[in-house]
Amino acid sequence: MSAAGTHPVVRAYRAALAPGEQDDFDIGAADRTGFPVVSADHLGPDGVRKGACGYGADPDGARVGAYGELVEEVLLARHLARTERRRASYAELVRERGPDGVADPVSLVLPAGADYTPERPLEWVPARRHRTGEEVLVPAEFAASCGGDLPGGPPPGGWLTTPVTNGLGAGDTFERALAHALLEILQRDGNATAHRAMDEGVVIEPDEVSDPVTVSVLGRLRELGIRVLPKLASTQFGMADVHVVGADADPEAPPLALTACGEAAHPDRETALRKAVLEYVSSRARKLFFHGPLETVARIAPPGYLERELSSPPAEQEPRALRAMAAWTALDRPRLLALLEPTVLAQRSAVPFSGLPTVPPGSLDDPAALLDDLLRRLADFDVLVIETGGPGAYGVKALVPGMEVETMSYARIGERGVRRLVERGSPLAGVGPLPRAGARPVHLTSGARERLGGPAWFDAGAAREAVGALYPLYREPDRHAVVRAAAGGPR
Repeated sequence: MSAAGTHPVVRAYRAALAPGEQDDFDIGAADRTGFPVVSADHLGPDGVRKGACGYGADPDGARVGAYGELVEEVLLARHLARTERRRASYAELVRERGPDGVADPVSLVLPAGADYTPERPLEWVPARRHRTGEEVLVPAEFAASCGGDLPGGPPPGGWLTTPVTNGLGAGDTFERALAHALLEILQRDGNATAHRAMDEGVVIEPDEVSDPVTVSVLGRLRELGIRVLPKLASTQFGMADVHVVGADADPEAPPLALTACGEAAHPDRETALRKAVLEYVSSRARKLFFHGPLETVARIAPPGYLERELSSPPAEQEPRALRAMAAWTALDRPRLLALLEPTVLAQRSAVPFSGLPTVPPGSLDDPAALLDDLLRRLADFDVLVIETGGPGAYGVKALVPGMEVETMSYARIGERGVRRLVERGSPLAGVGPLPRAGARPVHLTSGARERLGGPAWFDAGAAREAVGALYPLYREPDRHAVVRAAAGGPR
């Protein structure tokens, strides 16, 4: 699609992505809701392909979202590829730079039981402490969003954890990009052990929803026989952290649409719910397009798309995610519902939407005002930023030491996660000696250990069992990887 006549932010994003080739198209027709969902892809001069998906209240909004994701991924990958990495241990760098000049890997939250000591050599890249502008070195795997962002491979002992996209943000201003990144960090910390397989079934009753987009979308879904369940994960930091799931009454609806979910956290509860509802709609179409049969793809995609996608060998996939998604695509509606109903679709209690924390309408519409608000809420936390791009198209990767993510998938857990699970009465974590086989020691800073009252543990084996067949709710394979793997590779 030509950039001529498109939204100015999309034009700026496309310009920032050069050199390379970009294309986009609406994949909303994969589902029956009729809402715009835009897939965008970028082919770099090095032959590396990146893909993204965007959603919004209208086609322009969906395109902005799709190209924003591309800006996050492509610009960060370019930045890291040209950034010189330093190999050293944390202990060595602390002696050289002082504790304020290097991020403690433990504070960035490691997998329970990870083979880490302060003397272990790691690869480091520079970030910036947002509040002071000081340079801070961070482990490269926490700066990256995927393994492909780290050319040259890991240090001798390997990476400490799998790189993830959490904390990526894009925007036409730096403030918008960083606010976007921090909201994602807050959202994922708030629901790390409070949704999907760990969903406590707290349903939000939409008693006073006033956002016109949310009202319109919910009305349309109701007309289609799609029962939407907005659910509450957390109100930490005085913000609504919500997720939206749903059940489709149409017996002919593709089963995979039942697994759709939208998530959001925002100081304004109306904004949080609108984003989660729109992402839920997007998730339905995205999953059907990305993981369904190629016949569906060929029906929707423009000429040349499949040829581009299948022209090179598929990237290496996380085996567990690929196996689990392949199993899902073979399930019929009743069997998939049986997996989802005990947790994902559970309804055990209810809270009124009008009772969720919020801010005055419109008070945080300005990105700078939103960023200031988020930084106040995170006053007790450091904020580290890797910034790339420039006027009109900024990309950032933010790190907030102490905030948590990927607990149930990669066993990453620290003080906050242990405390939440203990307060919930979960058998997955505790304080004290390791109680049984499968329990692994949690890496804690000395301050965290003191606040918890001793060493802590996390039962990674029990967590794996709790997630079970729901793993694709946490980690998905790349687009079309399931079909390509079933066919034995490129087709």
